[in-house]
Amino acid sequence: MGDSPKPGICVTVGGATMAELRRARDEATDADLVELRLDTVDDPDPAAALAGRTRPVLVTCRAAWEGGHFRGSEDERIRLLADAWALGAEYVDLEQRAPAAEAFLERTGGRRVVLSRHEYEQAPRDVGEVFRSLAGARAEVVKLAVTADRVSDAVPLFGLSREAAGRRFVALAMGSAGVATRILAARIGSSWSYAGRAAPGQLPASRMLDEFRFGSVHAGTAVYGVVGNPVMHSLSPAMHNAAFAAAGVDAVYLPIEAADAADFLAFAAALRMAGASVTAPFKLALAGSARLDEPARRVGALNTLRRGADGWEATNTDPAGFLAPLERRMRLDGARVAVLGAGGAARAVVAALRPRGARIVVHARRIAQADDVARTLGVESAPWPPSRGSWDLLVNATPVGTAPRSAESPWPDGVFDGRLVYDLVYNPPVTRLMRDAEAAGCETLGGLEMLVAQAERQFHWWTGVPPDVDVMRQAALRRLDAAGGVERAARVQAGARGPSGS
Repeated sequence: MGDSPKPGICVTVGGATMAELRRARDEATDADLVELRLDTVDDPDPAAALAGRTRPVLVTCRAAWEGGHFRGSEDERIRLLADAWALGAEYVDLEQRAPAAEAFLERTGGRRVVLSRHEYEQAPRDVGEVFRSLAGARAEVVKLAVTADRVSDAVPLFGLSREAAGRRFVALAMGSAGVATRILAARIGSSWSYAGRAAPGQLPASRMLDEFRFGSVHAGTAVYGVVGNPVMHSLSPAMHNAAFAAAGVDAVYLPIEAADAADFLAFAAALRMAGASVTAPFKLALAGSARLDEPARRVGALNTLRRGADGWEATNTDPAGFLAPLERRMRLDGARVAVLGAGGAARAVVAALRPRGARIVVHARRIAQADDVARTLGVESAPWPPSRGSWDLLVNATPVGTAPRSAESPWPDGVFDGRLVYDLVYNPPVTRLMRDAEAAGCETLGGLEMLVAQAERQFHWWTGVPPDVDVMRQAALRRLDAAGGVERAARVQAGARGPSGS
């Protein structure tokens, strides 16, 4: 791995005891390199950590003053690293700020040493200057990890290969906003990317390899993603990456947790992103930064971007995706519809239903927002919540009830006296709102089928290639299952449910 320009996966493992550490080491079967965190162990023993290993290891004993767990003396910590080096560890990690760093590098000639620096408080103003101070040191590999509060904080890392002048390095941004740097290690020029659960923003190695196809991503791979906040729960990466693989498209799709619209636009411009799905809270905020097509203009919001010759082009696949499963369940002409919410999703729902002859009322806790949507799209608005006997179809177009806050409901004391409740939340597949509605005798429909239907249209719009819809659906279900989110998966996959399971 060390001499190849293709980055590998370094899986970080720890344990309270040496037995736990070795067990975690041996279970890291997806790793090209295993980082052994001796600072997590009560009684660290380098010889025991290295004994019987079957793949290369990087031994780390991170000091508390650099975000680690080691509480002993600095002399003791350096002795542990020196012992690991003398016993033949493929690499040891030593902090640039360590008082003994210069002497350690002198003694070892820098061979098999990763000289690291972690900026936990915030990204440094001049990332290049910090990196140059590392790159000038006598170490085999240098590592720079910075905290990213904004996705654009990670942008300077993508230019470090020019500063590296051929030397081996690892650069990454920590936190949810830095996930792209872990997946796009080849684009940065990193020798490896860290995986596991030991640090903010780390992903399991299995997910890096299977969902994001890390081994196939190279510097020229086209970059797509879903922009939102929060967005790490999104199923869109699983669906689109699976569809790219099935269609043979050289592209990767990332979660992009932007702080605001300007943050995303700066990141996307720097990486020359080819396209993006757009979710809350950016469906309206990004509308002024793109040329909207007719579906997006009709809704007044977007959910999809692609890079055109003259900048961003936008569409909205939500209306068609929303209708696809619904029209199989009920006749919409003349149906009374109560829409909960007044954001971009609610606009898409209204835009989809109005041409079908439905009688629509928008409800929002802030009546002014409901009035604005209703006035813009030519429907009615009314105070929150819907009154008794006022609807046949209830649509939740708010994010309330999304995991991890799945115990919540947008209408916890709801009176479910209509026919069908359609919750656009897809994680979990069965929300509290749906359970409450089912208990009252309503049919229910979850958001997963809409998610797949609108994603199918996004993929086709980006690539000109129709995706395998079943591949997308199965990828979404697997991701939910991995996250512990699949509930009655067979029934969810079938789409709608009645109270008796019909």
